[in-house]
Amino acid sequence: MNRHELTLLTDLYELTMMQGYYVKGQNEKVIFDVFFRQNPCNNGYSVCAGLQQVIDYIKNLNFTYENVDYLRSLGIFGEDFLQYLSGFHFSGDIYAIPEGTVVFPKEPLLKVVAPIMEAQLVETAILNIINHQSLIATKASRVVFAANGDGIMEFGLRRAQGPDAGLYGARAAMIGGCVGTSNVLAGELFDVPVMGTHAHSWIMSFPDEYTAFKTYAEMYPDNCTLLVDTYDTLKSGVPNAIRVFREFREAKKPFKKYGIRLDSGDLAYLSKEARKMLDEAGFPDASICASNDLDEYLLHDLKIQGAAINSWGVGTNLITSKDNPSFGGVYKLAAIQNEAGEFVPKIKISENTEKITNPGNKTIFRIYDKTTGKVKADLICFADETFDTDEELLLFDPIETWKKTKLAGGSYTMREILVPIFKNGECIYQSPSVKEIAEYCRQEKKTLWEETKRLFNPHQVYVDLSPKLYEVKRKLLEEMSIEK
Repeated sequence: MNRHELTLLTDLYELTMMQGYYVKGQNEKVIFDVFFRQNPCNNGYSVCAGLQQVIDYIKNLNFTYENVDYLRSLGIFGEDFLQYLSGFHFSGDIYAIPEGTVVFPKEPLLKVVAPIMEAQLVETAILNIINHQSLIATKASRVVFAANGDGIMEFGLRRAQGPDAGLYGARAAMIGGCVGTSNVLAGELFDVPVMGTHAHSWIMSFPDEYTAFKTYAEMYPDNCTLLVDTYDTLKSGVPNAIRVFREFREAKKPFKKYGIRLDSGDLAYLSKEARKMLDEAGFPDASICASNDLDEYLLHDLKIQGAAINSWGVGTNLITSKDNPSFGGVYKLAAIQNEAGEFVPKIKISENTEKITNPGNKTIFRIYDKTTGKVKADLICFADETFDTDEELLLFDPIETWKKTKLAGGSYTMREILVPIFKNGECIYQSPSVKEIAEYCRQEKKTLWEETKRLFNPHQVYVDLSPKLYEVKRKLLEEMSIEK
């Protein structure tokens, strides 16, 4: 979908609430936070993505004559309100954690500071964009981790839930660590490597497998990966591939990059047998690529079994995050500005402890161990709070408050990770390229302890509240309980 067509990509109740605010003359400045409550896929961290598309959406957010005419046709909006929409533009501030940053539950990934009508309108699109790309970037990061240094190619376009999911899923997968994508449009738009081999239909369209392989090799000597499982992998496919490789070597037409691809069967057994055959034939540098409904768990098991595979094409399970298809990000009111220009903290309470929100105008500091550079914790605090890293820092669990850690002054460093994106409706942030974001994400993951990155039962990074924020939250909860 063209970014200029996203204005009505919203839930109806955002517009009906906007009209309610308009009629009541209620348009005070507010703060909304975007955050999630649990890492997807039982992971120890998430990777935030989608900010560039949020920027594009905000920049192009305006109601065309056609948009207004459609809303008029619904028969629920007054002409005064529709006239207001005709001249709409976003005038607020947005802060966000840069794409590719590793993030954790409960902390604001994005903060909107704007008149309530504007802040209400942008909720749905922001969640749609951030939730999808952060989910796929996180899933891709898990798959990349399981591959343990082997290249992961994103092959999921044909199984994605529509063109946009395929396109921006590929973008997010590259941020998460994939080395390339089969999606040509993603390659063009985001300047990322496009990769692929050929289908079984290529083999079947020739009189025999050998002729199909030889023809393909003659056309693509710089990147010749032959799919060997159309008929019989070990009795036909691999021997015919070796025959072609040998003929090209004898003709002194060396391949720049070459190998075989397995797409069915017992990948561990077949890859080890194929590796023996290739090595004995004098092709130890031929790569073995595998596909076929792979995910991080199957990759992990194949690695344990000693599979001789050094390149992986992962499609359906990555592009859909099949085992965890929703990121679960939410958009919650955190503060309302009073007549004195001060932001009054607001809190949402719930019978479920994890759904109680953190009030106020906040920011996030990431705390690192000064010696190792590894993440110790994230600290959510009020936006005007400052800290001296030469002083002792007390961290405590905001739920189980008796769990405390004291960091000695000089033993840690801090970095504010929520940065300004829009100021008074103008974008002040230059988004990096996808390749730059992917490299940044790779460096970000180096700051995680190995215990946090493991696939099974990972250690969860602590996300704590500053004493000042904790005290305000406690008082608001007490006031709510008294009112009951």
